[in-house]
Amino acid sequence: MLHTLLSLVSKWAIPVLLLTVPIYGHMKKVPVYEAFVEGAEEGFTTAVKIIPFLVGMMVAISVFRASGAMDYLSMILDPITSRIGAPSEVLPLAIMRPMSGSAVLGMATELMRVYGPDSFIGRLASVMQGTTDTTFFILTVYFGSVGIKKYRYAIVTGLTADITGFLASVYICNLLFR
Repeated sequence: MLHTLLSLVSKWAIPVLLLTVPIYGHMKKVPVYEAFVEGAEEGFTTAVKIIPFLVGMMVAISVFRASGAMDYLSMILDPITSRIGAPSEVLPLAIMRPMSGSAVLGMATELMRVYGPDSFIGRLASVMQGTTDTTFFILTVYFGSVGIKKYRYAIVTGLTADITGFLASVYICNLLFR
């Protein structure tokens, strides 16, 4: 019963939202199409502004991975994380997640190809994808595009949330899947 309800909600949530927002805007006398076009134009301008920040972030991620720093950091953290039930195979994913969503998606895909999507490692990688975020990417690209230069507390808050998400993922996956 619950599974059927969740399936129905997930199937219709986006179409209902896409229908509800324009209807609500029309009822409030908002020129819906004009507002959409104006927002799309602003989005394009923002996309052009973030390109330099995006390129810089991608270069930094490539240097971090190619230098072997990620592998070295994984090796250092392995004794600690193995005690809490996190297999060493997911450590590169946990390390890279605050930096790049697309790199981690590739890593998670590879983990699932090797270990299977229904394996503990595949499930943990999936849950980690949903409970952590790309903190440095967000700070670099979005804060940089609007000119925010002092974001020290945002880094601490974002990384604390990422660590909490990682620990929660490990705990929940160990609880449900082992």
